[in-house]
Amino acid sequence: MSDKTKAKSDEPTSAQPEKRGSAGPRAVAEVTTRLTRRPLGKRGFAESALVSGWPAIVGPMLGQSTLPLKIVFPPTERVGGVLHVRVASGALATQLQHLEPLIIQRINGHFGYGAVSRLHMVQGPLPPRRVYKAPTPPTLTAEEQQSLDASLAKVDDPDLKALLERLGRHVLGKKD
Repeated sequence: MSDKTKAKSDEPTSAQPEKRGSAGPRAVAEVTTRLTRRPLGKRGFAESALVSGWPAIVGPMLGQSTLPLKIVFPPTERVGGVLHVRVASGALATQLQHLEPLIIQRINGHFGYGAVSRLHMVQGPLPPRRVYKAPTPPTLTAEEQQSLDASLAKVDDPDLKALLERLGRHVLGKKD
C-alpha cells in the first residue's frame, strides 16, 4: 500500500464514523455500573440495586436499621446463597429472624430467581446515612392553581391525581 493510499484510509469519511474518546455525555447508570461492578462483585452482589434499593426491597423501617454486607454462594453456583446483613440492635435481629422467609421472598423476587436461601445476621453499628428530604412544593398564584385544578378535573384515580398535582406544582412553580 502506498503512502497516499494509507493517508486516505486513515481519514474519517461519512461511511466511517470518527472514533471518539471518553468525551461526550454518558448515562450516569452506565458509568456507576462500570465503577461498582468489581467492588460489589467481590461481595457477591451481582448488581448494585440490592445495595442501593435495599429500603425498597425490605421496607423503610428495616431498610434504615439494616444493611446488606455480602452474599456468599456455594462453590460454582449462583443460587441458594447466604446474605449477610448488618443489624443495628439485638432486638431487631430477633424480629429479622421472624421475618426471614418474607425478606428472602422479596429479595428473590427482586433478583427474579432463588439467589438467597438464608440470612446471616451480624450485629453492629451502621454507617450514617443521609436522609432524603423532599423539596417543598412551590406556591402557585390563584390563576396557576385554577389552571392546574382544571387540567386534573378528569383524573379519577386519587393517587395518580395527587402525583400529577405535585408534578404540576413543580412545573408551574418554576420561574425562569
